[in-house]
Amino acid sequence: MTDMQALTIRDFEMLKDTAFEVRSLDADLQLSLVEVKPLGSGERGGGAFSVLWLGPHEPQLEQSTYRLYQQDLGEQEIFLVPVAEKDAGIQYEAVFT
Repeated sequence: MTDMQALTIRDFEMLKDTAFEVRSLDADLQLSLVEVKPLGSGERGGGAFSVLWLGPHEPQLEQSTYRLYQQDLGEQEIFLVPVAEKDAGIQYEAVFT
Protein backbone atom coordinates (compact mmCIF):
# COMPACT_ATOMS: atom_id res chain seq x y z
CA MET A 1 0.00 0.00 0.00
CA THR A 2 1.35 3.41 -0.99
CA ASP A 3 1.55 6.07 1.72
CA MET A 4 -1.38 8.42 1.02
CA GLN A 5 0.52 11.42 2.40
CA ALA A 6 3.31 10.79 -0.11
CA LEU A 7 1.00 10.83 -3.15
CA THR A 8 1.17 13.93 -5.33
CA ILE A 9 -0.84 15.32 -8.21
CA ARG A 10 1.71 13.77 -10.62
CA ASP A 11 1.00 10.28 -9.27
CA PHE A 12 -2.64 10.66 -10.30
CA GLU A 13 -2.00 12.58 -13.54
CA MET A 14 -0.09 9.56 -14.85
CA LEU A 15 -3.15 7.37 -14.16
CA LYS A 16 -5.75 9.48 -15.98
CA ASP A 17 -8.20 7.30 -17.95
CA THR A 18 -7.30 4.18 -15.96
CA ALA A 19 -9.69 2.04 -13.93
CA PHE A 20 -9.78 1.82 -10.15
CA GLU A 21 -11.55 -1.15 -8.59
CA VAL A 22 -13.75 -0.47 -5.55
CA ARG A 23 -12.85 -3.32 -3.19
CA SER A 24 -14.94 -2.35 -0.17
CA LEU A 25 -18.25 -3.42 -1.77
CA ASP A 26 -19.84 -6.80 -2.35
CA ALA A 27 -20.57 -5.80 -5.96
CA ASP A 28 -17.88 -5.55 -8.64
CA LEU A 29 -17.50 -1.83 -9.38
CA GLN A 30 -14.89 0.12 -11.29
CA LEU A 31 -14.33 3.87 -11.46
CA SER A 32 -12.43 5.57 -14.26
CA LEU A 33 -10.09 8.43 -13.36
CA VAL A 34 -11.23 11.32 -15.56
CA GLU A 35 -9.74 14.52 -14.11
CA VAL A 36 -6.92 15.70 -11.88
CA LYS A 37 -6.62 19.39 -11.03
CA PRO A 38 -4.46 21.50 -8.72
CA LEU A 39 -6.14 23.41 -5.88
CA GLY A 40 -3.31 25.62 -4.67
CA SER A 41 -1.12 25.27 -1.64
CA GLY A 42 -1.57 22.46 0.86
CA GLU A 43 0.31 20.45 3.44
CA ARG A 44 1.52 17.81 0.98
CA GLY A 45 4.47 18.22 -1.37
CA GLY A 46 3.34 19.77 -4.64
CA GLY A 47 0.24 21.32 -3.09
CA ALA A 48 -3.41 20.36 -2.79
CA PHE A 49 -5.34 18.76 -5.64
CA SER A 50 -8.61 17.06 -6.49
CA VAL A 51 -9.26 13.85 -8.37
CA LEU A 52 -12.49 13.09 -10.25
CA TRP A 53 -13.67 9.57 -11.09
CA LEU A 54 -16.61 8.43 -13.22
CA GLY A 55 -18.65 5.39 -12.23
CA PRO A 56 -21.83 3.72 -13.43
CA HIS A 57 -25.31 4.98 -12.52
CA GLU A 58 -25.87 1.84 -10.40
CA PRO A 59 -24.81 1.12 -7.79
CA GLN A 60 -24.41 4.73 -6.73
CA LEU A 61 -21.89 5.22 -3.94
CA GLU A 62 -22.73 7.37 -0.93
CA GLN A 63 -20.26 9.87 0.49
CA SER A 64 -17.86 7.65 2.41
CA THR A 65 -14.39 6.13 2.55
CA TYR A 66 -13.80 3.29 0.07
CA ARG A 67 -10.91 0.91 -0.59
CA LEU A 68 -9.79 1.59 -4.16
CA TYR A 69 -7.29 -0.59 -5.98
CA GLN A 70 -5.19 0.41 -8.95
CA GLN A 71 -2.28 -1.70 -10.15
CA ASP A 72 0.39 1.03 -9.83
CA LEU A 73 -0.86 2.52 -6.54
CA GLY A 74 -2.06 -0.65 -4.87
CA GLU A 75 -4.97 -0.49 -2.43
CA GLN A 76 -5.86 2.85 -0.83
CA GLU A 77 -8.57 4.12 1.51
CA ILE A 78 -10.01 7.20 -0.22
CA PHE A 79 -12.90 9.44 0.86
CA LEU A 80 -15.23 9.89 -2.13
CA VAL A 81 -18.02 12.42 -2.54
CA PRO A 82 -20.61 12.08 -5.33
CA VAL A 83 -20.56 15.47 -7.07
CA ALA A 84 -22.49 15.14 -10.34
CA GLU A 85 -24.72 12.87 -12.38
CA LYS A 86 -23.82 12.85 -16.07
CA ASP A 87 -25.22 10.88 -19.02
CA ALA A 88 -22.17 8.60 -18.77
CA GLY A 89 -22.58 7.96 -15.02
CA ILE A 90 -21.90 9.39 -11.56
CA GLN A 91 -18.85 11.52 -10.85
CA TYR A 92 -17.00 11.18 -7.54
CA GLU A 93 -14.39 13.58 -6.16
CA ALA A 94 -11.57 13.15 -3.67
CA VAL A 95 -9.64 16.16 -2.38
CA PHE A 96 -6.04 15.81 -1.21
CA THR A 97 -4.77 18.72 0.91
